[in-house]
Amino acid sequence: MTIDQAVLGFAAVALLLTIVPGIDTTLVLRSTLVGGRRQAAAAALGITLGLFVWGAAAAVGAAALLAASEQAFRVVTLGGAAYIVYLGGRMLWRAVRGDDATVADAPPAARRGVGRALATGLTTNVLNPKIGVFYIATIPQFIPDGYAPLPVGLLLAAVHAALGLVWFALIILGAGYARRWLGSARGVRAVDAVAGTALVAMGVRLALAHR
Repeated sequence: MTIDQAVLGFAAVALLLTIVPGIDTTLVLRSTLVGGRRQAAAAALGITLGLFVWGAAAAVGAAALLAASEQAFRVVTLGGAAYIVYLGGRMLWRAVRGDDATVADAPPAARRGVGRALATGLTTNVLNPKIGVFYIATIPQFIPDGYAPLPVGLLLAAVHAALGLVWFALIILGAGYARRWLGSARGVRAVDAVAGTALVAMGVRLALAHR
């Protein structure tokens, strides 16, 4: 297998993972509808940086512990699930609390929580063991003989990141047009309620998942 074949083969597999709705898509969509495009772009960038963390770990074998140890896998799984449920719970609390403020009325610092969105995207992806298991299962298979694992792992992560950024850009652009109708107080509460419920459900399902 040549490096070109490795990149194309991995890209085909990563594309399927990218377009399947999941935690990352939910976060970016919610960030667009409630926080605006800048905040959503920051969340997408954080998620993308998380891919490089997993890519490097899988390539050098540092993350192989997840594949070999049931206990390690469960610890990472429960930690990630708890964080995801926490994010969803915060959204549900805001929806139930029922603030009267709209997206347009929110102060600039709140609307442009770029740093927080970046950290949330990064943390969510790094604590998502499903991404780690995917990388561990696929990246070693796409490292051609004679190539250093770490550079190839980072290259494949970059391919996945590029696909993800294109996908997130489409989501952000599409959701940005819907934001004009969902920017009211009622719209913000509805978005938080739906996104929060989805994240809590994903977190619970992740916690109960078996290897």
